[in-house]
Amino acid sequence: MHSAEFSLGLRTLYIVPSRFGALWFSTAALLLLVAIQTSSNSTLLLAFVMLGLMLLAMFLTHDSLQGLVLRCGQPAPSFAAEHAGYPLLFESACRRPPFRLHFRNGPVVLCDQLGVGVTPISLPWTPHCRGYQLPPRLRIETIAPLGLFICWSRWTPTVPQLIWPRRCSGPVAEQRPLQVSDGLDEWQDLRSVREGERPAVVDWTSAAKGRPLQVKLFGDPEHPDWILQPAPGIDLEQAREHLADRIWLLHQRGERYGLQIQDTIVSPGQGLRHRDACLEALATG
Repeated sequence: MHSAEFSLGLRTLYIVPSRFGALWFSTAALLLLVAIQTSSNSTLLLAFVMLGLMLLAMFLTHDSLQGLVLRCGQPAPSFAAEHAGYPLLFESACRRPPFRLHFRNGPVVLCDQLGVGVTPISLPWTPHCRGYQLPPRLRIETIAPLGLFICWSRWTPTVPQLIWPRRCSGPVAEQRPLQVSDGLDEWQDLRSVREGERPAVVDWTSAAKGRPLQVKLFGDPEHPDWILQPAPGIDLEQAREHLADRIWLLHQRGERYGLQIQDTIVSPGQGLRHRDACLEALATG
């Protein structure tokens, strides 16, 4: 079932005997057959008790999940080929016995004693492609309270998770654009005078020759900005993985950088938001 909210009930829950339940039922049937053949009242009573207990366990196991409401949270971005956490919100009007849940081919998470109200749970999965991806189908199941039956349901969340390209070290083309500032190093360019300019940066030599007043722009070699681009001769998808790794490293170092890939250009900057903007451009471009 595909929805952002999923309610467990009579039409969405399935229940079958477990292996232990099948053994229990076989034993009860055998005792019942022996009791009929031997006319043993005690054996007959034991067989009926076992069958009655199994019938009670079926309702109790079904009620363990009935009425539980599942909702999608807001998933945080993650890298492809790495474990990602998908947030789920469980709303319950009563306390629940333990149950298990997992995405298809993913690790199993055991939820012990779900309380009243809304409980957030992060369920792991491993995405393999970049872009906005949906997790696999979710399976939730329980054998509580007696282990005689398995009650389960399946659900496919509809809120996609942004998956950045897989990180892989490799060559990246780096282009350093012209960096200018109002410093006092060797000047690199000119611009028109603005109100409040410092006299030290005005090009008085040109003004003495009758030219309009202009301000010198100087380089700042201590804080270079880099524009990251795909390396020549590298497959574009592989280049995205190299760029993702380089962006992550530059962010860890606190350096300034920008990104240019195909028609997408991200101006140089730094910080968490800038890193996420560059990685999103790689994932969706």
